[in-house]
Amino acid sequence: MSPSRRQVVAASLCRGVQLALLFLAARRHSAVATTERARFRLIPRVTMNTKPVMPGDNGTKWPRRPPRLGRLFGTLRPFYFITFNTYQRLGLLARDEIHDTFCAFSAKAEEYDVAVGRYVIMPDHVHLFAAFPMDGIALPSWVQSLRNVIGKKLGQLGIPKPHWQEGFFDHLLRSYESYAQKWEYVRMNPVRAKLCDTPESWPYQGEIVRIPFG
Repeated sequence: MSPSRRQVVAASLCRGVQLALLFLAARRHSAVATTERARFRLIPRVTMNTKPVMPGDNGTKWPRRPPRLGRLFGTLRPFYFITFNTYQRLGLLARDEIHDTFCAFSAKAEEYDVAVGRYVIMPDHVHLFAAFPMDGIALPSWVQSLRNVIGKKLGQLGIPKPHWQEGFFDHLLRSYESYAQKWEYVRMNPVRAKLCDTPESWPYQGEIVRIPFG
């Protein structure tokens, strides 16, 4: 075989090997993508059997009858107590527009497998309890999205940035007792601040998803 012929054959074999490697790489990528999609579909979703009542529906305050989340403690679903503050603790948040914005965002959290339970909006900070999926949106990303949405509403109300203190506080709850203790403390915040006489009379608190235990 002449040198030129050998070069042609070698080049042809090289192209064949390259095509085979590309084919195998494409199949491997497809298999990984399929596995990732299947894994995502297995993320446990929040089961809600009652549609949330939006602020103003039938003249009722938010929420009228919170949906229910299936049993939480005893599962692997992380449940957090979350707090974040306004910039320099300015009293920006205790207003109907911010409450409505918070509730609307929290009601849509189910799209990301996040369930917001009880909450209290104080003039300069927010307390809330939320359950997150084991594999899904990260807690910091979700909190940042919530603050962005509320910040946008503050901007529409003519309140300039900055709106938020850097960072936020989160505490992983491990039992119903810790949830009950935290909530008892949080719900009394407006009373301790002399904003109302009873925790029930504070208009900027409630429950988005009712979380049973046992």
